[in-house]
Amino acid sequence: MSRSRLLLPLALGLVLSCTKNEPAPTPPAGGSAEPAAAQTDDLPPELAKRLAASEKKAEEVRARWTPELRAAVTELITTDYPDLETALDAVLASPHRAPGNAERDAYRHPKQTLAFFGLRRDMKVFEYAQGAGWYTEILAPLLARDGTLFLTGYDASSEEPQMRFAARSTELFLTAPGNLYEKVQTVTQRELNAPPALGEPDSLDMVLVIRMFHNVERGNMWDSLMPAIHSALEPGGVLGVVQHRAADDADPTKSAARGYLPEPWLVERIEGYGFELQARSDINANPKDTKDHPEGVWTLPPVLALGDKDREKYLEIGESDRSTLRFVKVAE
Repeated sequence: MSRSRLLLPLALGLVLSCTKNEPAPTPPAGGSAEPAAAQTDDLPPELAKRLAASEKKAEEVRARWTPELRAAVTELITTDYPDLETALDAVLASPHRAPGNAERDAYRHPKQTLAFFGLRRDMKVFEYAQGAGWYTEILAPLLARDGTLFLTGYDASSEEPQMRFAARSTELFLTAPGNLYEKVQTVTQRELNAPPALGEPDSLDMVLVIRMFHNVERGNMWDSLMPAIHSALEPGGVLGVVQHRAADDADPTKSAARGYLPEPWLVERIEGYGFELQARSDINANPKDTKDHPEGVWTLPPVLALGDKDREKYLEIGESDRSTLRFVKVAE
């Protein structure tokens, strides 16, 4: 699943599935990569089905995590690379990456994108709604030695089935791939309809929101998510955004339903919450994307929602046209 055709409970900050994030108490001292076990034998049928799929996926990941792969990750995490470029080269070439993920580099340009955002290996970074973890598997080893990666966590003891489902899904996501996420910390969300928890005020260097703001618009989450991001970032901290891009004059409500947002509107919306656009880039632009596909952005790879119908046509287009934007937090 991409980020994200289905609106998973948005009040949970887009609950991850193990085929698609979390921070415990607060950065930088936040939770654990091994949250307490959640009670999941009484989940509603739909959640139980999804959790069973996540359990199966986790077993496949564990089977791939050989002693040799664990050793490769240890070396990746502990090596003192001379600069970000060298470190990223090593991470992107590493065998720990999930099968097929490296093929997306040609469309998503992670090396150029993270450099554009100004990432450093000693940063405290929150990846919001990480989905299947495409960027997470890059960020985790990159930040493990000198920085910290934070993801959204969920209360395993909650009375809410959705919260316990999310807690178990997060546990599977973080623990199945051996030692990859041992240094990742989680910030626990304890109330279903509360604003997302990202950490203590001024505690983060960077927040990343990758291919997700269309869901923020669809779920009317602006007034809960954006103040939380602003509060958690230090003054001058970076909000890095990658977003499927609609035509500049598109209706954002209508385009969001198809996975896209107009860039001028998105910039104005984010700046309204105490951020300033510092730079924009066409690193992830794709002029082949006509943005008028039958199933919206999910018609394109990697989802290919139409299956075999016109498959070669959409493979030729590639992944979506995307805005890449770097904002900084300004004073209240």
